[in-house]
Amino acid sequence: MTSILQSLSKTVHISLAIAILLLIGLHFGGDGFAFDRYFFSWLFRYLHVLTGIMWIGLLWYFNFVQIPSMPKIPDEQKPAIGKVIAPRALFWFRWAALGTVITGLIVSYLNGYAHQAMTLGIGSGYGKNTAIGIGMWLGIIMAYNVWFVIWPNQKKALGIIDCAPEEKASSAKTAMIFSRINTLFSFPMLLSMVAAQNLY
Repeated sequence: MTSILQSLSKTVHISLAIAILLLIGLHFGGDGFAFDRYFFSWLFRYLHVLTGIMWIGLLWYFNFVQIPSMPKIPDEQKPAIGKVIAPRALFWFRWAALGTVITGLIVSYLNGYAHQAMTLGIGSGYGKNTAIGIGMWLGIIMAYNVWFVIWPNQKKALGIIDCAPEEKASSAKTAMIFSRINTLFSFPMLLSMVAAQNLY
């Protein structure tokens, strides 16, 4: 067991295998279920939650752990963060953001509320559409920030793209500010999503 847990790849593969076995058990353990719109709605919601946890978890890691800790790290150790840890974390961060938005849009389409949510439920008279719509729009804005502001600026700040030292410093500040904007949006975004599922 220790050899499995020492390998992230093995751990993830076994976790996926357990999830698949659980899915099969749930299917055959009761009355079964059809591979229909409801099944795919559930499947994409599961993927939406998985990618959302990865995305927001990394957002909070950057803002609650890495950024506040950087001034306390000795200069000779900072390259390990900037050249090894941050680029890998940013890889998962940006793809999880995209995965969260795509799976969320698919869930809204499969459940028939995409249009109502994207228009914030205006005229629908149904608070759930407004709540989920606010969450969806905040998520889309946050994902836009990740791909079109944070990531391009982080590439300069981390030295992935060559630039002048003053541009590097400016890019680091821009990336941090937009990461903080996303952190600011994250609490109301999550509240809106949960409210739509549980209050209406």
